[in-house]
Amino acid sequence: MEPDLTTRILNDPNYQKLKAKRSRFGWWLTLAMMVVYYGFIVLVAFDKPFLATRLGEGVTTIGMPIGLAVIAFTVFITGLYVRRANGEYDALTEQIAKAALK
Repeated sequence: MEPDLTTRILNDPNYQKLKAKRSRFGWWLTLAMMVVYYGFIVLVAFDKPFLATRLGEGVTTIGMPIGLAVIAFTVFITGLYVRRANGEYDALTEQIAKAALK
């Protein structure tokens, strides 16, 4: 990549906006995932009897749907990021590319 092109991209206000929005959103999603995941791990470590409580007469315990919810939450926030990336972030990226290649 040409140094001049790199400089134009780095100095573009839309690039600064994209970088700030994407970083801020990524950190919020990271924080949410860490709270959910480590919350589950804390339950496993400190409250095994709660997680081992059976739901009804079968073999399913409370820990199983909570573990499934952790996995589902991961899929959900991944979809949330992809949706934002394909909409808002791609539009900003396109504007940056058009401005840089003029």
